[in-house]
Amino acid sequence: MGGLSIWHLVLVAVVVLVLFGGKGKLSDIMGDFAKGIKSFKKGLSEEDEAKAKAAETPVVPKDPTAH
Repeated sequence: MGGLSIWHLVLVAVVVLVLFGGKGKLSDIMGDFAKGIKSFKKGLSEEDEAKAKAAETPVVPKDPTAH
């Protein structure tokens, strides 16, 4: 108990390589994550604007006497 197996070391090595390996991979990952959140928020606000616009449009009832 308490010892590190080969799988623990491999997992730690993979995490270190993903976070710190190469040319700023962590910043690229976080940038993509931020773009996704902004896109999601924009989609929600566009949906709310469309609902508000639909609610503002007056509904004109048909004249029952006109044939």
